[in-house]
Amino acid sequence: MENNTSLQQQLLEAGVHFGHLKKKWNPKMLPYIFAEKKGIHIIDLNKTVEGLMETAAALKAIARSGKKIMFVATKKQAKEIVQDCANRVNMPFVTERWLGGMLTNFNTVRKSVKKMQSIEKMLSDGSAESLTKKERLTLTRDKEKMEKVLGGISQISRIPAALFMVDIGHEHIALSEAKRLNITTFGVVDTNCDPNKVDFAIPANDDATKSIAIIVNYITAAIAEGLQERQADKDEDDHGADAEESHEARAARFESKADGGDDRNRRGGRGGSPAGAGGTRRRTTGGAAGGRRPAGK
Repeated sequence: MENNTSLQQQLLEAGVHFGHLKKKWNPKMLPYIFAEKKGIHIIDLNKTVEGLMETAAALKAIARSGKKIMFVATKKQAKEIVQDCANRVNMPFVTERWLGGMLTNFNTVRKSVKKMQSIEKMLSDGSAESLTKKERLTLTRDKEKMEKVLGGISQISRIPAALFMVDIGHEHIALSEAKRLNITTFGVVDTNCDPNKVDFAIPANDDATKSIAIIVNYITAAIAEGLQERQADKDEDDHGADAEESHEARAARFESKADGGDDRNRRGGRGGSPAGAGGTRRRTTGGAAGGRRPAGK
């Protein structure tokens, strides 16, 4: 409970509770509104904490399962914060412009990404040296333009498992594409939005930089925790496999020793047996010869 109180205090200080003007509100946000002050709706921070913790737990589980979460924030106030946080946990992000069909037409977008990567390769390995100065300049500009829009998704080869958005009203195209593909959606929802449009809503101020920063950082910390747990599980499995392997190797070593001992015993038995037999035979022969010699006399 103490953690919740301190989190609530931090949210209060960051101005997370400030909503939009009353005239701009969406009636579906009523359960998340605490009061109205000077014509501005005040968001209930208890509901914000609730939504934040639910979202964090769900995103942590997705990260732990090894799936990708795409961050989307093309608003000026959120761009830098979201990009930094996404990079920190190595997740894809879109902070410049949402290209129509980025998810629903993913294969075409992947082709553009590959084109961007091939231009990068040409410019870095020196194969563009044979081109004229003007052609090289054109390539560099094309690469920069593409990088601005596609740079954040260049490392993903398949559609992400979840979408986390800052201001679901502003990112309505991304939201509708995610819905069409049944991708789990998470979003910061202000008093002018419909919270039912996302699977997990965090009622909060989506305009203030401080408010966006505290929420996105909290979410990122949860994702980082999920990734750490995944790595720990992997290390544990590897250690278990190594231990199992060493047990098997030890057992095989004992088995081969035992087999070697049996072989030596068998060889010793075979060596003794002919000698014994020979001894017996010599004694018998000697006896017979001894018996025959007197007969000759």
